[in-house]
Amino acid sequence: MGPALYGCMMQRFQPILAALALLSWLTVPSASGAQGAEHQNSLHVVAFGDSLVAGYGVGPGEAFPEQLQAALRDRGYAVEVTNAGASGDTSSGGLSRLDWSVPENADIVIVELGANDALRGIAPEITEKNLDQILRTLTERGQAVILAGMIAPPNMGSDYAAAFNPIFARLAEKYEVAFYPFFLDGVAAQPGLNQGDAIHPNKDGVAAIVEKMLPLVSETLDSVSARQMSDQSSPPDAAAAR
Repeated sequence: MGPALYGCMMQRFQPILAALALLSWLTVPSASGAQGAEHQNSLHVVAFGDSLVAGYGVGPGEAFPEQLQAALRDRGYAVEVTNAGASGDTSSGGLSRLDWSVPENADIVIVELGANDALRGIAPEITEKNLDQILRTLTERGQAVILAGMIAPPNMGSDYAAAFNPIFARLAEKYEVAFYPFFLDGVAAQPGLNQGDAIHPNKDGVAAIVEKMLPLVSETLDSVSARQMSDQSSPPDAAAAR
């Protein structure tokens, strides 16, 4: 085919090719657009805590936030779980980094702090004051909270335990947030579920924590999703009044 004939044919079919290109652009969503829609429809959970959240001693993908995200996605939830754990953190440390560790656009915050307070013998009234401020900040932002409780180790004595252990239930009731009484429930003091230090769970221990907490986390996700759908379907002035 000569250049002149080829050029003539291209001129004749150019309008058709242009129309087909436009139709393709209108009917086939871009990958970035699809990803954006999926991100907008997903819920953001932040796991905020100490080494029990951070994943001390476990491998990639084995920490609590990562295992929780995988378990929720397996159950059909569009969710992202961010790891905001810091090994060695006390309630004071958590409070000091709250503003930059937990974004205000997070839908749900799982608060797991206090274990290091008990291990260090920090006065329970200080722990309660710090956790009170954390919960006040999060609830005033309008974020849903799951408060995970902790139990003082036996070596701290009965008087310390009597002052420390009730902190979490008391604060959960005060701020009307979801409450999981003991983060290490079913895992503490179980050799097969803990690392050699007998303090930090191994990957199987983390999996056991996730399994036990899953119903409460799922219930909270459902509640937040329902509230967001209700807000979207309400008139603007009614939603603003909430």
